[in-house]
Amino acid sequence: MSNAALADLVRVGGPFRGKAVYELGDRAATEGDAATTLGELTRLPLVREDRIHRVSLAWAAIVALLAAETPHARQVAYRAFAALPEPDQQGLLDHLRCRRIEDAHP
Repeated sequence: MSNAALADLVRVGGPFRGKAVYELGDRAATEGDAATTLGELTRLPLVREDRIHRVSLAWAAIVALLAAETPHARQVAYRAFAALPEPDQQGLLDHLRCRRIEDAHP
C-alpha cells in the first residue's frame, strides 16, 4: 500500500487509521515521504482528537517519527510537536518523560 493510500485511511477515520499511522511510522526510518506524510497528518483535528486515555493519535505519530531516528523524521516530529496546542505539548513531554522534545528518544 502506498504512503498516500495509508494517509487516506487515516483521513477517513475508519477502523484502520491507527494501523496506518503505525505503518507510516515504521516507514519513516527509511522513507522521507512517509515521515513528511505522517507529520502532515498530525495537524488534522481528526488525528489530534482521536485519543486513547490522554494519548492522541497525533502523539503516537510524533513518537513514531522520533523513534525513526533519522534527521528528516526528527525535524518533521519537531515541527509537528510545535504545531500542537501548548497543553498537548506539555502532555506529550510528560508522557515521554523529558523536558524538551529534542531530548526524546523513544
